[in-house]
Amino acid sequence: MEEPNTLGTLFSDLTQNVSVLVRQEVELAKTELKESASNAGKGAGMYAGAGIAAHFVLLFLSVAAWVGIGQWTGHGWSAVIVAVIWAVIAAILAVVARKQLKSVKGMPKTAQTVKKIPSAFNPKEETR
Repeated sequence: MEEPNTLGTLFSDLTQNVSVLVRQEVELAKTELKESASNAGKGAGMYAGAGIAAHFVLLFLSVAAWVGIGQWTGHGWSAVIVAVIWAVIAAILAVVARKQLKSVKGMPKTAQTVKKIPSAFNPKEETR
């Protein structure tokens, strides 16, 4: 004869099943995170390579502009002209970057929701 399921047995089974489910979800999350991090690392490395290649493109285009402008003004002034062009580009990028960084607000929604956590979940000091 089978033993009837008591409330305690059902609760024990439920907590065990929830525990197994949570462990499985954590393992799945770890696996997915590892795969995502690997892909992100590969992508970042490729972006770095693209940045280096773009740097060389700009370098050689600058040399070509220097030589081209040098045909009209002399090579000394053409180097100054190309340097001034790059200085203007750098200044514009710096101003835009500064404006963009000032607009960063952090995580205001997260901060707001954390404040709403019930006090029951916050650790309490023991009174003696």
